[in-house]
Amino acid sequence: MTRNTRAAVETRIRAAIGQLLAGPIPDGLKCDVKSLCIVSGVPRATLYRSYPHLKAEFERRRGDDQAAGRQEDPRLSRIQRLQAENTKLRERLADKDAELADLQQFQREALSRLAAQHDEITTLRRTSHDTSRATGTLVALPASHADRWSTDSNP
Repeated sequence: MTRNTRAAVETRIRAAIGQLLAGPIPDGLKCDVKSLCIVSGVPRATLYRSYPHLKAEFERRRGDDQAAGRQEDPRLSRIQRLQAENTKLRERLADKDAELADLQQFQREALSRLAAQHDEITTLRRTSHDTSRATGTLVALPASHADRWSTDSNP
């Protein structure tokens, strides 16, 4: 490799280091050696073999930036955002479960009340029917039913 070629490759690697450490990381990439090689256009094997000092410089600067809080790992940001979203969804689910349990309890109570009212109506009807037979009094039927049971007309 000629001296000019080697200098050009070093310049590309240093530019890629600056790009990854200074600004937003391109989509689909991370702030790591693999992304450094992709951005600089240098094969990883070449970086490891011929430019280990640049690889070490990149890792040192990346570590310093992360320790100082200047560079936030986008994966960590995404993990934190997803954890917060997960917590909110779990709270919503717990609220909905509690609401569902309340509604199911209300349904059971309403059905119980309806069954009790039905039993009471049935008992009152039976009592009214038994009383009318025992005393010989007739229970007045509504006008719509009176026509059917009238003894005046023969069918």
